This record gives sequence, structure tokens and C-alpha cells, in this order.
Amino acid sequence: MRGGTVAVVGGSIAGCAFASAAARAGADGVVVLERTRGRLADRGLGLCVHDERAAELVRAGALPGGIAAHRLERRRWVVRDDAAGPGGRVIWEQPFPFHSYHWGLLWRGLREATPDSVVYRQGVAVTGVTGADGGAGDGAGGGDGAGAEVRLGDGSVERYDLAVGADGYRSVVREAVCPGARPHYAGYVCWRGNFDAARLEGPGSHPEAVTTVCFPGGSCVIYRIPGPDGPRVNWVLYAPPPQGGQLRFDDPTSFPPGALTPELLDHLRALLEREFPPHWGRALALTDPADTFVQPIYDLETASTTAGRLLLAGDAATVVRPHNTSGAAKALQDATAFAAAWGRAGTWEELLRDYQAARGAAGRELVALARRLGRAQVERTPAWARMSRAEAEAWWQGQLAGAPGIGGQAMTP
Repeated sequence: MRGGTVAVVGGSIAGCAFASAAARAGADGVVVLERTRGRLADRGLGLCVHDERAAELVRAGALPGGIAAHRLERRRWVVRDDAAGPGGRVIWEQPFPFHSYHWGLLWRGLREATPDSVVYRQGVAVTGVTGADGGAGDGAGGGDGAGAEVRLGDGSVERYDLAVGADGYRSVVREAVCPGARPHYAGYVCWRGNFDAARLEGPGSHPEAVTTVCFPGGSCVIYRIPGPDGPRVNWVLYAPPPQGGQLRFDDPTSFPPGALTPELLDHLRALLEREFPPHWGRALALTDPADTFVQPIYDLETASTTAGRLLLAGDAATVVRPHNTSGAAKALQDATAFAAAWGRAGTWEELLRDYQAARGAAGRELVALARRLGRAQVERTPAWARMSRAEAEAWWQGQLAGAPGIGGQAMTP
């Protein structure tokens, strides 16, 4: 199928990937509508992509070469044990074949790889969409009553043959595809931060290793990432929410970097001092408040990823708790499946049907796995300090429940 016009609502990782896929597939016109006016590349979060998923995505053309990444090889699970020293005691170590990325650098690489024919518009708020399908006989050029209407914040309406919702947690497009579907609060929060890797010294500071600090009621994942000005240490800490009503749980939200209140910072520092091995508590305390934020954890699975001429991608389709380390890979896999469906399809209806078949169940399985990981690592933590290595490995396999591992699934040939 060739021709037609595509609007991509949201211009981050999923949005850039889908815009590139549509343009390369032969769309007549592709427009990205991004709400943010500033530089998305300034987002300093870390993320990881499994080596096998990355290889698949590179072969498919969804992951451009040359983007800075840091190689990781193993994951060490650590508990506080004063007798073992300031770095704590390693209770288990497992292979961890991932590469870590800086969110902004990954986004920049995807944005630069977007074909010149794509029109990328920033500062454009989409307030609603509608989409109707013209039926099986409707070709790429559309027909009477077929297509998607995109309503903008200035009151104008734009018409396309297809609208892709790559607009994340608060997706406007999702509301049109699955009315009433909302992310659900998981019952705990995620603290995030990063700091200059040159400031991290001492026991257990192995550049290729991920360290997971385990404590009653929570855990924290610590690893290196590349940064615009050199290597950084990224950390993600899961724990029960602070008391006092400073966070809202009725809608996905966060205190952005630099916006934490003194009370929230005091809560974080007390948690580090009370639960962490001294070395790791001091290391995370090095994080500048301007590079620290907290957000409630949510998840969401949708009954469908398509409706009419509308399609959901990335977090708009499924919100997966971060424990699964699959968010970026899943967004790029969605774009890969979209491109493959376009190549096989003769009509928009066929494209949307094939995409739903390829990605609907995959997203729900990722949500289910991440929920198991969250229960085991935050909501119902075991007596980690008393675990043998064999018990720790059995505990891990129980979370997987038959899944091959974390980091996402292989694409179906």
C-alpha cells in the first residue's frame, strides 16, 4: 500500500519511530504534532534495551546506528549488611545482557534519522480525535467518511487518512480508541535521579554491572548511562509513597526534576540512610535536587490498539511498570510491526487489523509480567537477607512465570 496522510500525535521516541516508519513505507505526507515547545533531548532519564531486542531493531531499521550506549553485563542484588562492609552483601548475581541509553540522546538519534519529508510541529496541543474507517474496499487515498480528524488547541481541525496516538500516559487518542481506559495506580512510587559517574567510587562500583539494592518494601536499580557531557549514574528507586498528601494518585503525574519540595527530599534522604548500604546511600545522596524527581507508578492494558482510522503506540497503548525494562524496545517494536503491516496491507483496514494482531496481546503480556515483578520487588518483598543464591534464583523464576526474561519479547517473524 502506498500513499495517504498520517498524523502522529506525540513526538518522543514512539512518535519519531512511527513517523519514520510511515514516511519510509510510502505515505504521501507525515506530520508529527508535539505538545512540548522545548527540547525533548534535555530529558536526562536512563533506560536500557536488551541486546537481542536491539539487534532485531537495528536489522529492521527502527534503531539507528551511532547512538551512544553503555554496555551492561551483569546484575548484582545487594542487601545492607554492616558485617559485609559499606557496599553491602551480594546475595545473587545474574547475567544482564543490556545496553543503557540516555533518553535525550536516544531521542535525538531517532529524531535525526527521521526522513526530511516528515513535518515535525512543536507547541501543537491536540485536544481530541475521531476516526472512521471506509471499509475493506477503501484504498490508501481514503474515501467518503473515511479518515481521522484531529482537533487542535486553537480550535482548528485537520484531516488525515490515519492518526497514530504516540502521546503517552495521558493519551488523547487512547480516549477515542478505548473510552474510559485510564492508567491505574500501582500503590507505590518511583524516585529517579542521575549524577556524574566520576563521583561514584568505592566497593561494588563496576561500570558493567547493574546494582539492585534490596530492602523491606522496596528496591533500587543503579547503573551507568552515557550522557551529553560524559558518563552518568542513573538510579530508579521503588518504595511506598511518602505520607502527607504531597503526591496525587488520581492521575499520572510527577514532580519534575528540580521541583521536589524540601519535605520530599527529606523523606528520600531518610530512606537512603535507613535502608541502604552506606556506600550506596551516600552515592545516591550525591544527586543534585535539580536532577531528582518522584512519580507514582501506574499501569494500563487496553482492549484494543486500533479503532477506525486510529492506532495506539508505545505508552498510549499500554503502560508497563518500569521493572520490565522494556519501554523503549516496545515502542520501537510497535513501529516495526506497523511498518511490516503497511508493507503487507492493501487497505487501511488490513493495516490496522494486522497491527492489532501483532501488538495487542504482546502489550498485555508485558503489563502482566511487570505487575508480577512489582509485587515481588516492592509490594511483597521477601526476606532477601536470608536468601541463598539458589533461593534468589528460584524467586526470580517465579516472577517470570515462564517468560524468557525481562526486556521485552522477540518479534514474531
